[in-house]
Amino acid sequence: MMFRLLGPLTVSGSPVTGGPRVRALLALLLLDAGRAVSAVRLVDGLYGDTPPAGAAGALQSQVSRLRRALPDGYGVDHSPAGYRLTGPDTGTGTGGGAGIGPDTVDVLRFERLAGYGARAAAAGDPVRAEELLREALGLWRGPALADVRDAPYAPARTARLDGLRLDALEEWAAALLASGGDPAPLVREVEAAAAAHPLRERLRALQIRALAGAGRQARALAVYEEVRGALADELGADPSPELAAAHLAVLRGERGAEGGVPAARPLPAPLTEFVGRAPEREWLRALLASARLVTLVGPGGAGKTRLALEGVREGRARREAVFVDLGAVGAGEAAGAFARALGVRDAAPDALVRALADRPVLLVVDNCEHVVAEAAVLVRALLTGCPALRVLATSREALGLTGESLLPLGALAPKAAVELFVRRGAAARPGFAGHARVAEVCAALDGLPLALELAAARLRTLGVDELADRLGERMGRPLGERSGERPGGPLGERSGERPGGPLDAPRAHPDDRFRLLSRGDRTAPARHRTLAAVVEWSWGLLDAAEQRLAARFSVFRGGATAGAVARVCGADRADAEELLASLTEKSLVEAVVVDGGAGPVRYRMLETVRAYAAGRLPAGDPAPAAHTAHCLALARTADPALRGPDQLDRLARLDAEEPNLRAALRRAIAHAPDDGLRLVAALTPYWWLRGLRGQVAGLARDLLDAADRAGLDPVAAGLGEEYVLGVLAANAPATGPDSGACAERLARARTLLTTRAEPLRQPFTAFLWATAVGPEVRLPVPDDPWSRALGQAGQGHLALERGDREAARAALTAALAGFRALGERWGTATALEGLAALSPDPLPLLGEALALFESLGVAEDIVDLLVRRAAVHEAAGEVEAAAADRARAARVARRAGLPAPV
Repeated sequence: MMFRLLGPLTVSGSPVTGGPRVRALLALLLLDAGRAVSAVRLVDGLYGDTPPAGAAGALQSQVSRLRRALPDGYGVDHSPAGYRLTGPDTGTGTGGGAGIGPDTVDVLRFERLAGYGARAAAAGDPVRAEELLREALGLWRGPALADVRDAPYAPARTARLDGLRLDALEEWAAALLASGGDPAPLVREVEAAAAAHPLRERLRALQIRALAGAGRQARALAVYEEVRGALADELGADPSPELAAAHLAVLRGERGAEGGVPAARPLPAPLTEFVGRAPEREWLRALLASARLVTLVGPGGAGKTRLALEGVREGRARREAVFVDLGAVGAGEAAGAFARALGVRDAAPDALVRALADRPVLLVVDNCEHVVAEAAVLVRALLTGCPALRVLATSREALGLTGESLLPLGALAPKAAVELFVRRGAAARPGFAGHARVAEVCAALDGLPLALELAAARLRTLGVDELADRLGERMGRPLGERSGERPGGPLGERSGERPGGPLDAPRAHPDDRFRLLSRGDRTAPARHRTLAAVVEWSWGLLDAAEQRLAARFSVFRGGATAGAVARVCGADRADAEELLASLTEKSLVEAVVVDGGAGPVRYRMLETVRAYAAGRLPAGDPAPAAHTAHCLALARTADPALRGPDQLDRLARLDAEEPNLRAALRRAIAHAPDDGLRLVAALTPYWWLRGLRGQVAGLARDLLDAADRAGLDPVAAGLGEEYVLGVLAANAPATGPDSGACAERLARARTLLTTRAEPLRQPFTAFLWATAVGPEVRLPVPDDPWSRALGQAGQGHLALERGDREAARAALTAALAGFRALGERWGTATALEGLAALSPDPLPLLGEALALFESLGVAEDIVDLLVRRAAVHEAAGEVEAAAADRARAARVARRAGLPAPV
């Protein structure tokens, strides 16, 4: 680390000479490393309200002293934008060097690492989060800006850095506890911070949990009483839900996080600072304090989501917050999105109600407009059944429920719009500090945040004058009129298309949010023309190859890797990577780093841009069919790995692709039911292992209906087994299928199976049929190790049912050996639970099976094994252990939306 500010100011490990003002000047430039700092800001920062006569000369004198104090190769560059630190060996040919890199300044590296850690925690990776946050906190060697605390700018900057350090400490503590790390070193850190911030409730809750995890329950309980008394005496407040939960966990003797059920989805972490909206923030704070349902309404791009998240963060100390994103769901899938966000396997409304119960949760439901009727029904059911619940929704139109409080959101105030543009412009072009025509650009964009951010991103390649001229021109032209396009780039060269070809003929899109906005919301003015013009303008700046790739990229939902984009969009890998980089630079595609940089970069479009790009995809383009084929190949390739030691890794990969898989299945239902049957067959093991059967049953029924309408003959198409798996998926329990159609399809499936001569291709088919219908039909199963082990497990469980213990033990022991040899968790757990019923000491077997099911996250099996283990404890007179297992089973069932265990 070259420059250190988190403690005494040093350069290459040595103190800085030249006096206090030189050190203050260096620190101020380092805090904005990579950007030019104006002379006005430097004078204000060094002298405050009492600048000397001839302030410009005094500043230049300090700059000269600083240049002499810096090591060889480092300097201070001066330009019309201001002063900037430069590093060695990076001459630009313009008389200055390159700016200081963020990894050479400890403050900037700390902020980056802390941000990465917070995002890893939000993504459900506490181990990675703990590593990143520990590294970030390790950069602190003492108080921030210790040598320059007398500088006028220092109090505000040190307060900000101290706040970021405290936030990072809390995130680190939470990640360490969640990852099962040793809480002993954590106790020292948190106790010291808590002494300085005794009323910071999240910190005190983490202190309580850390103490309990270190075995110091008495001290943990004393801390709770101390905080409770201080809150009552100083604030007249009760402990927050987080504090109360930590206290209850100590009383119950809990020392670790629950396993087996996915955590509720946390709030997305912002990547940029929030700008403006002061009146709206005040209104939102007041509404959230008084109303149970608040809806932010306004046009796309108005910043509804960002304001909602900001409002929740400002008031979240008293209430747990869960984020539900409806942006990527289709008709009939809103309940599934609620279930996934809440960590619930069953998407039925009563299951969602059970999961929330009387928890004081604030549910943030984002992007309701395209499924507004479904969202309204679900929100009404949840508010009615969960008295402590509050809902904050964002939508382009109101949900239309009694008691709904609306907060219309339109343009930013002119001053805030200019500030937002300048800040985002400075991020795109270091040193940008404003321009006389920025207000003109903001006015042309009606102050809509998304439009401003897209426009500011263009400062990488355009000046403000060019931007204002071109934006004004395009805002005044009808949509669809573009000029000056060229067919350059690999895709254009290969296809030979030219401007005026298919990509210039937009087709209607079924989810055309631009058309939706043209009608306007009931509670907000229409902004259709403005937002559409912004996206059209950005689109018009692409060449033909970029447009073609962007249009084809719109078939993806939830993002994709560069390799997947190349395969689906008809480009070779190098071309795809080049075009994706270009689209990312032009802010039409986001590049998302996965696993802290260890995984492949995923690319995704903002939903507004994706909808526009989908409307530019010509009818008959091969990309939709290629996407379906890609998803089918992905599922088929993953299937064998789901039965081996890489099971968890492959499940995680399929989880990341789940929006794409659903999109492909919906497309197949509409256009190619035969491909839909193939997809259902390939995805059945994934759905089973992840406990998603109930959530996909509706899609499976739609697929069978589509196959019937198309007159598809499964046998003639060679899809008999795929049809059977489709019937079984549609017949998933607790989904309420039509009994007549269900019975008819089951009978047809039975005929297909009983008349089949060749072995089954799908290893799960025989198992699922026996589970759903019964074992009376003997099926020719595949002859592979996993299928043989599964057959032995089935024989063992059947022998158990008829009371043949010896036959059961022999079959289950053989199955266990087979599954262990494969490293397959689900089968191993299934064999273990059967053997536990035969063992005089079942607890070790049940414990191992439980751990395996927890690693897979299948709540139903976890609950079942906990109840069985409780019965064993009860039979042995171990009352406390039995009560603990039953209580935990009830918690897991409640969080997963399952019926209470008996």
